[in-house]
Amino acid sequence: MPRPPRRPAGPPRPFQDGRSAAGPRRRSGPVGGREREKRDASDFVRITGLPAVAAVFERDPERVERLFFEPHLAGKVGPWSQQMAARRRPYRIVEADELAKIAGTTLNGGIVAVCRPRDVPRFDVEAAKGWAKTGKPLVMLDGIGNPHNLGAIVRTMAFFGLEHLVISDHPGQAGLSEAAHRVAEGGLEWVSLWRAERMPLVLRDLKRNWLTVGTALQDGPSPTIADLKATAKAAGRPVALVLGNEEDGLPRDTLKACEKILTLPGTGRVQSLNVAATAAILVHAFTAG
Repeated sequence: MPRPPRRPAGPPRPFQDGRSAAGPRRRSGPVGGREREKRDASDFVRITGLPAVAAVFERDPERVERLFFEPHLAGKVGPWSQQMAARRRPYRIVEADELAKIAGTTLNGGIVAVCRPRDVPRFDVEAAKGWAKTGKPLVMLDGIGNPHNLGAIVRTMAFFGLEHLVISDHPGQAGLSEAAHRVAEGGLEWVSLWRAERMPLVLRDLKRNWLTVGTALQDGPSPTIADLKATAKAAGRPVALVLGNEEDGLPRDTLKACEKILTLPGTGRVQSLNVAATAAILVHAFTAG
């Protein structure tokens, strides 16, 4: 009796949690051990776009487990494919529609690196003493819920050379999601992330080495950026800039724990700036001159 025709293979299925993509077909590059094919989906994060993927290969290529790219990028991706081959990791050229399924989005820039996620260690106040010696601002986020805002803030930090970002244990705080990686445009590979438990207590401990400046809307007078820079310089403590939730701002206890509260003045035509725009203005202001 003749065998029924073999069912054609369908496109790679996205993982159920939306964070990664199924393993590649075994054709364009070497494939690692079978145990890697069986990894749980939550072990991976999809990093998309040429700048972000380039940053991963520059900073931590060992994290890349699989690589997919469209034909027009084959020349640019050549050295990375060689690295993947040397490490016996799969890589493959795919068409745009298949790449969109693997990436979970059409906004993928023609390339997807499936990577092991980074750890976010617990924030160490003692370690932060050493960071203060550089004079660079420290950025702290308490309740930033939109991963696009997180990614945009990280991109700004990387652009201006800031190296450390502290995020809180706020239940709504965004973390190292695929969307944050995409918007950061590679910035997440240049900025280290730390998670602070009980942000108000952390801020009180930081005051020995940092001038903690919270951002908020307020009716009363606010110090100017120039005033704060002068205060920080006189005290020999760089600024720790604390930004809060997009809708609600900083939690009350966190705001009380900050030494200074800063409000950016505007025309009043709109209530406030987007938090990522605020971060960009203040990071530039506190790193310039």
